[in-house]
Amino acid sequence: MTEVKLFATCLVEQFFPSVIDAAALVLERLKLRVRPVKGAFCCAQAPFNEGLREPALDLARRFLRACEPGTPVVIPSGSCTSMVKIFYSDLLADEPALAEKAAAMRPWLFEFSQFLVNVLKVKYVGARFDRTAVYHPACHLTRELRVVDEPRLLLGAVQGLRIVDFRNPEECCGFGGLFSVKLPHISAAMVEDKIVRIKESGAGAVIANDCGCLMQIGGALHRQGLKIETFHLAEILASR
Repeated sequence: MTEVKLFATCLVEQFFPSVIDAAALVLERLKLRVRPVKGAFCCAQAPFNEGLREPALDLARRFLRACEPGTPVVIPSGSCTSMVKIFYSDLLADEPALAEKAAAMRPWLFEFSQFLVNVLKVKYVGARFDRTAVYHPACHLTRELRVVDEPRLLLGAVQGLRIVDFRNPEECCGFGGLFSVKLPHISAAMVEDKIVRIKESGAGAVIANDCGCLMQIGGALHRQGLKIETFHLAEILASR
């Protein structure tokens, strides 16, 4: 394998461009040729979750048009990977040609940490990050993709990084895409619980694989004036 495609996702592209740069850097250091997924900018999860099937179908068409079986597509988001790998079968149920293409693509779609550990068989990428941090396991990453150990294996190999435990790490941060917009009071209460536990840990940083979680947790930390920083896993692995 010499080439991969990297799908930025809309949230990364609009709010966390450093994440896609970091993911590309890690992959390039592993001697892969990295090409962007062109012509597709969203996995369709937001409209799909709201029952807006036509806009979701248009976005799915764009994504599938930009990809071909045989070239791995790496996605720095458990949430978006879940959408294209798992939920396209529902979205495309009445579109047989698209459903066939989605099924053919499924073995070639990978979340970033999943690709590094399970496909490339890599744990150590030469990273160094001299901080104490907690790792937040995002909901779709763990519940839908069953990616649990891979991020921890990668973080465990980062020189200088100390990962500490915190209470109930698997509980949702409250982002949930439009859930946080439609039910802001519930969303805010959920992230407040998360922040209390992060503070208890004594960590100076929060690491996650999904930028939605980082946006939610980072926003709450900022509102409280806390000095705890948030980082995507790719940013940690790209650091020296």
